[in-house]
Amino acid sequence: MDFAAARKVMLDSQVRVNDVTDRQLHAAIGAVERERFCAPDRAFSAYADVEPEITGDRRLMLPRDVAKLLQGLDARAGEKALAIAGPYAAAVLAHMGLTVTAQESDAAVFDVVGPALSQAGVETVVAPLHQPQGEGYDLIVSEGAVIGRPDAWIAALRPGGRLAVVEREGASGAAVLYVRGREGVSRRELFDAAPDLLAEMVPAPAFAL
Repeated sequence: MDFAAARKVMLDSQVRVNDVTDRQLHAAIGAVERERFCAPDRAFSAYADVEPEITGDRRLMLPRDVAKLLQGLDARAGEKALAIAGPYAAAVLAHMGLTVTAQESDAAVFDVVGPALSQAGVETVVAPLHQPQGEGYDLIVSEGAVIGRPDAWIAALRPGGRLAVVEREGASGAAVLYVRGREGVSRRELFDAAPDLLAEMVPAPAFAL
């Protein structure tokens, strides 16, 4: 399979046509080998309009969705970023000149994507997803969905830092941008999206008598 040709088709037919206009982001998406971020036997689907499996229940975000999510962050070279359950997003940000850490709770994910992340200069860390490693991040992104506002992630941002994530309940969801200000946190919806929920980020059911 000609992955380079498939990458160009993806960029032209799924990214550019969906109001993703950032040329630096285009260049990064056109350079990062997405097929290296999914299970080897699913590499053929890396550039299709699907969410290919990485390992276990972890999947890549749709190309259109991850591109729009990253554009919403307005990432800038030299910034410090954390990608939580988002290895492909981590590599794209690193190609854009950011210093990136990729966090996963399942080490098996890095068995698949680790070589590509290492080549991209991305640091990797295995830790529970609800406990972001490090602090003072300029931006945080996730390719998985959460049910509600992830306050622990927001707390890991510096003042002025941005978080882009999909919030989902039921079949529908919305990508949202949080900005941590000195006086509080702002929230803005970006677009509709419905990637798989991150199981670890789903609150335990509460029972009342």
